[in-house]
Amino acid sequence: MRSIWNGAISFGLVSIPIKLVNATESHSISFRQIHTEDGGRIRYRKVCELEDREVTSGEIGKAYEDADGTMIPITDEDLASLPIPTTRTIEILAFVPGERIDPLQIDKAYYLAANGAPAAKPYTLLREALKRSGRVAICKFALRGRERLGMLRVVEDVIAMHGLLWPDEIRAPEDAAPDANVTVRDQELDLADALMDTLGDIELTELHDDYREAVEEVIAAKTAGETPPSAPAPESGGKVLDLMAALEKSVRAARESRGEEVEEVAEVRSLPAKQSRTKPKEPAGKKSTSTAKKTAASAAKKTTAGEKKSTASTRKPTASGAKKTSTSGAKKQPAKKTTRKRAS
Repeated sequence: MRSIWNGAISFGLVSIPIKLVNATESHSISFRQIHTEDGGRIRYRKVCELEDREVTSGEIGKAYEDADGTMIPITDEDLASLPIPTTRTIEILAFVPGERIDPLQIDKAYYLAANGAPAAKPYTLLREALKRSGRVAICKFALRGRERLGMLRVVEDVIAMHGLLWPDEIRAPEDAAPDANVTVRDQELDLADALMDTLGDIELTELHDDYREAVEEVIAAKTAGETPPSAPAPESGGKVLDLMAALEKSVRAARESRGEEVEEVAEVRSLPAKQSRTKPKEPAGKKSTSTAKKTAASAAKKTTAGEKKSTASTRKPTASGAKKTSTSGAKKQPAKKTTRKRAS
């Protein structure tokens, strides 16, 4: 790995020659700007405003622009001769527990490599002292024209340095917090805990950049003259507005994805507000729906009873009359006389 800075670690009276190398690298895909009409490259040219001509990199230096627009040239020699001890030295200030470092402060990471054979012994001494103490070293160093804060820690068998932001570069988080009046119920916290337990742990080494891979597929398809893959259709369904329902659904989905048996989670719902027992007054001249239904049902019942009574009374006299008529007719009918011939 190519070193980007050479200097030494100042550890009390011990000086450890080191080389600074980048500990990270970017795999993001970079694009060029083109003219959309003909595909020509768009380039930025460095032009001197006074001479109105393009200049080379060797002709370009640094300057500080004053409030009135005056340019004050600053050379590399000016920066190299600054009266500070961190110009070429990583100065260790103290050793503290790693928990005291706020992750918000952590910036770019570097590896510190021992520069030459004489540096091997003191380098190893510092590394093993950091390991045994379980602490990190807070340091200051100068890089790219400014003094920076740093943290030294051990990564396997190498001393790594993380650039740290200065405390006054961290913004206060108060403005980003939600309304303090929002409350969370115990049932919601229980489901959130269940979801965290169900998701479980993860191997960070198995994670990869899906976006970069998708862009590479698009580039490969266009290079081959094929149609780039299209984005998958979004999942159907509306937004879940019930927080408890969303948590329960998430727990079930996480368990199913892990191949676990899913038990129905008892849904917890807040009780509806008690309704007033006092019935609202109906407008004048208008009967309530319930009263109208009761009246109609009562009228129908009376009508049905009347119809049954009327039918029964009509049928009864008719049957009785027929019976009487038949009986009386039989009684009034005269008896037939029988005439017998007398024997002579």
